[in-house]
Amino acid sequence: MSLVQETAAGLDGLAQLRKLIACGRRPGILLSLDFDFIEVEAGRAVFAGIPGDHAYNPIGTVHGGYAATLLDSACGCSVHSCLTATQAYTTLELKVAYHKAITRDTGLLRAEGRVLSIGRRAAFAEATLKDASGRLFASATSTLLVMER
Repeated sequence: MSLVQETAAGLDGLAQLRKLIACGRRPGILLSLDFDFIEVEAGRAVFAGIPGDHAYNPIGTVHGGYAATLLDSACGCSVHSCLTATQAYTTLELKVAYHKAITRDTGLLRAEGRVLSIGRRAAFAEATLKDASGRLFASATSTLLVMER
C-alpha cells in the first residue's frame, strides 16, 4: 500500500497531499535525499531541501539526479493535486535543464511545480529549482499519464 493510500484513502488529490504534509510522514525518496514536501494548492506543489554530501557525485558537485528528483516531485504532485479520488498518475517524460552547478554551499533549494494543462488522459507540468535569493539552478517540463485507479 502507498503512503497516500495509508494516510488519505478516498480523498481527492489535493486533500490527499494536504493530509500527507500534515501527518509529517515522509516517503522513502524524501528520507534518502533529505528534502521535504512543504506546500500544495490546486495545480501547484513545492518541495525544498538543502543539498549535502549525501547528494554528491564523484566530480565534486551535487548529482543531477538530486535536482531532477525535486523537479519530478514538484511536477508530479502539482498534477496529483488536481486529481479525483479515483485517479492516479505516472510520469511519462521529464526534461531537465541544468542552469548552474549545485554544491553543498548552495543552501536551501525550492522546487516549485505548476500544472500547465490537464486532460482526461494526459497532464503537462513545469517546475523550477531556485535558491533562497531566487537564482535559477534547474528547470523541467513533464508529461504525465492520468489514469483511473
